[in-house]
Amino acid sequence: MRRILTLLLLLFLLPCSLAAQPQPHRNDDEIASRARLLSYVLRQQLGQHHFSRKGFDNDLSEAAFDLYLKQLDFQKRFLLAADVDKLSAFADRIDDEINRGRIELPVLAHDLLQKRIRQVRSMAGEILARDFDFNRDESFETDPEKLDWCHSEKELRERWRKILKYQVLVRMLTLENDGEQEKGTDGKSDSEQKDVKEPAAKGADQPEARAKIAKRFDAFFDRLLKDTLQDHYDRYFDAVARAFDPHTSYFPPKQKEDFEIGMRGSLEGIGATLREEDGFIKVVRIIPGSAAARQGDLEAEDIILAVGQGKDEPVDVTDTRLRDAVELIRGPKGTEVRLTVRKPNGKVKIIPIIRDVVEIEETFVRWTTFEAEEKKGSAFGYILIPSFYRDFQSRFQGGTGRNVTDDVRKALSELKKQEIAGLIIDLRNNGGGALTDAVNISGLFFEEGPVVQVKSSNGSIRVLEDKDDDIAWDGPLVVLINRFSASASEIFAAALQDYHRAIIVGSDHSYGKGTVQTILDLDRAIPFRNMDKYKPLGALKITTQKFYRVSGGSTQAKGVEADLVLPDRMRFVESGEKYMDYALPWDTVEPARFSPWAEKGPGNAELRLRSAERVGKSEKFREIAREAEEARKHREESEVSLHIDKARKQRQELEARRNGSSFHGNLADDEETDQDEDRIARWRREVHEDPYSLEAVAILRDMIDLGLAGGH
Repeated sequence: MRRILTLLLLLFLLPCSLAAQPQPHRNDDEIASRARLLSYVLRQQLGQHHFSRKGFDNDLSEAAFDLYLKQLDFQKRFLLAADVDKLSAFADRIDDEINRGRIELPVLAHDLLQKRIRQVRSMAGEILARDFDFNRDESFETDPEKLDWCHSEKELRERWRKILKYQVLVRMLTLENDGEQEKGTDGKSDSEQKDVKEPAAKGADQPEARAKIAKRFDAFFDRLLKDTLQDHYDRYFDAVARAFDPHTSYFPPKQKEDFEIGMRGSLEGIGATLREEDGFIKVVRIIPGSAAARQGDLEAEDIILAVGQGKDEPVDVTDTRLRDAVELIRGPKGTEVRLTVRKPNGKVKIIPIIRDVVEIEETFVRWTTFEAEEKKGSAFGYILIPSFYRDFQSRFQGGTGRNVTDDVRKALSELKKQEIAGLIIDLRNNGGGALTDAVNISGLFFEEGPVVQVKSSNGSIRVLEDKDDDIAWDGPLVVLINRFSASASEIFAAALQDYHRAIIVGSDHSYGKGTVQTILDLDRAIPFRNMDKYKPLGALKITTQKFYRVSGGSTQAKGVEADLVLPDRMRFVESGEKYMDYALPWDTVEPARFSPWAEKGPGNAELRLRSAERVGKSEKFREIAREAEEARKHREESEVSLHIDKARKQRQELEARRNGSSFHGNLADDEETDQDEDRIARWRREVHEDPYSLEAVAILRDMIDLGLAGGH
């Protein structure tokens, strides 16, 4: 356990020490020499410490090439098929490059991509200099995976004509919509409204729209052309690392913010964890209590397409480095950033967020009660665990530090004073945290025993146990999960499921992250003297351990499967570990020795039947199911019309469906009618209106009625 705590502490301390080192300017020969040294160090560290013990062979090479090509031009907007053929000659040679220390692929890729970007920039300027015909019936494919590489410059020009036409069309419809809103403003005289623009179909807005798009893409090409040869080497080594598994990454020694985003998981200003994936900036997690969490529209799995400062023209961030996107998103408290995002269902939405600091209290455990209905029973308790937090730094400095275990214990003590008959633990969107607290909190609900097994890369297995036989709550228990419940939250849910202690309710499965990562300072791994001129080399985040349930199965890939599945807006979205490139597989070890709470789990056919009947009658759950089905259809229909009348109709239908929805599945969508309402009071109201929480209460009543949740 001490080793794990040390690694977690390193996760927070290492970025500062690395970022403090100066970044020297190097010529191409020095960059190549540094790459040879770095290839040696990475080969040694990955080969010795990665959990999988993968070798540097052709299979790994092909995986690394696939990832590297996606980073270069995932949307197939620059490279020609002939360029890809040249690069593909290295598909089975990356392992040879790493082994001999002669790295050639990034040099070729850098030269090819820079050439094509300049060509496309010239094409785009010519295309945007002329009017588009928006009465022409044609379409544009938005899913790059359904596109082939262009075989000629003529084909590439045609692809960009449609890309730019689509962008101009979207801008025109936005201007049209803004004009309609101005016309509908109450209290304006006819003379005050005479300058309101006519609909875009008449062409009045096309010159303005084309000018805006030209400016946006000019800045976009400028950023792409700033990518250096060193940047391409860095992406190459990151692709090699990620070929081992998606949580193993190479971090170049750039700025302190790079490491804060990549490893500490916090983004000052809006409060979101981001990652760079296949040329896109993807939201990984929303920080509880942050500006983004309070605004409510930005969610995990959203892809950020553009970033705008208030009413200013947004900046396209596709094919942009993470650090460049972060610079655009960060800003002073109180200022507005407008994010253009593509939702997992394919819809594009502009999300305005007022930058702010994280409300610390909203990151901690909170609890409330659901009062009894008439005389059916006592109240039911509800505890929200946003993350498994622990103030490591305060403890190492001699302080007590706040932790989630103590807060859950306090919540249970307060709820028991109200004589609750059952308890709900809400782990939805809980991305994990301290392993020690996952073990400790599990032990609050059963007698002492093993909670999780941890297997290291050398094959050794440690069983982490709760050694306290005190039980803080022995009554009926429901645990709520969704597809964003990950890591430590999965350990907790899995333990309670294996002990037959609780019924797991929610999405069909949790995220499925069942691995542990360590941060290695690569400067300390240099085996040769007189290599200071190549420092700093950066850091390697490497997967070294894997979690297993007490029953023997891994939480990796599969996650925790719910005992009782409820409708889920994200049902058809490929979200979770098993959908990630080159994720480690699910497997098993020998079960640990433990004594279950009950002979059988609390779920049975009658419990599911009752829940299904309630869900079928619930308008909120029916709306969620409709949204899930609509998302599935929208994902499959990735072609968009470039005819303005059809595009306008599609937009109007989308808005009508959105406005007509009685429930959007997002508690933060409430109108700002109660700004003076206390935050905690508002949160409690939202919990009591949440269909999942209400169904969990109903399930607890059923468990009591059916005699499935007796004390121990």
